[in-house]
Amino acid sequence: MGFSKGMLRGAALLAVLSSLAACGGFKRQSELECMERAMYFESNRSSRDGMIAVGSVVMNRVQSGNYPRSVCGVVGQKNQFAPGVLTKRMDHASAPRLREAAVSVLRGERHPMIQNAQFFHAASYRASYNNMHYVVTAGGNAFYERRRPELVTQPRVLPQIEGITGR
Repeated sequence: MGFSKGMLRGAALLAVLSSLAACGGFKRQSELECMERAMYFESNRSSRDGMIAVGSVVMNRVQSGNYPRSVCGVVGQKNQFAPGVLTKRMDHASAPRLREAAVSVLRGERHPMIQNAQFFHAASYRASYNNMHYVVTAGGNAFYERRRPELVTQPRVLPQIEGITGR
């Protein structure tokens, strides 16, 4: 009894998948790793405030009920964070500061000015929507809440502010 082409292809695919799994190609990331990756790819890593603000948005989404209920689920959502956020290579020069900030957010620290914000964009970007209520700009990003237009009291990106989260 010979092997069919389909069986050979299946065996080859299984071999490739097994080798990827063995070298970490399909490694499941921890909540800490996902938080670090969001902070790394979405903030100016020289700004602790920016990293904490990004982490605060991730946690606001996790707790909202409108997004996945895990950090990795939120960070891995399609078209929500930087392309390749969970797969791109990271330069580990900023690892100690990044790890400290991620651990701190996972333990409950929040940027005090983020409030209920679940969104952000590059501070240089100018959106023309009328439902964006800006709460803070830090680490190169402008953070905002979506509100009904009549409830928006801060429709413009705020000046960058740093040094709020200390440490």
